Amino acid sequence: MSWTDERVELLKKMWGEGQSASQIAKELGGVTRNAVIGKVHRLGLSNRAGTTATAKPAAAKPKAVAAKPKVEASAAPKAKAKPAAAAPAEPAAPAPRPNLPARRAIIPAGQPLPPQPSANEIPAEALAKVSEVEKKAKKISVMELTEKTCKWPIGDPATEEFWFCGLPAQTGKPYCEAHVGVAFQPMSSRRDRRR
Repeated sequence: MSWTDERVELLKKMWGEGQSASQIAKELGGVTRNAVIGKVHRLGLSNRAGTTATAKPAAAKPKAVAAKPKVEASAAPKAKAKPAAAAPAEPAAPAPRPNLPARRAIIPAGQPLPPQPSANEIPAEALAKVSEVEKKAKKISVMELTEKTCKWPIGDPATEEFWFCGLPAQTGKPYCEAHVGVAFQPMSSRRDRRR
């Protein structure tokens, strides 16, 4: 199937009338719903769902629908006429929006994340122990990591001052004793802190 000028014009016309991609695909024949959607995007046709410009022509449709009963012979146009009659009620009285939490800002890739509130607060004594251990750390690169070295990352990966702890790891764990104390907390202490 190729997109001839005639088929493209029919697609544009039907899309502008508010027909679904499935209906358009069925009418054109030999093309899938996804092919219609792809062509609509490539042509840069508007997204009908979120625009107010398409809501205004929908309000004008009831007059046009009333003038077309002679032309409508198939069942598909009648199904199309019912949603057009209901469409004018939406712009006139929009439904009240529920109280939603404020949306978080989208952070571009490569930017550091802002501090996040944590449900699992780390005890102060564990943090003190970690800061002491990090002073003694071997400060190794990713290429120097082995099964027996602590793989706790320290610093910002986007800077030159990024390194791994490198102290001897606990058996069966990826981190040294101090970092295991921070990373693997008992379930009961986490539950207690949430209360």
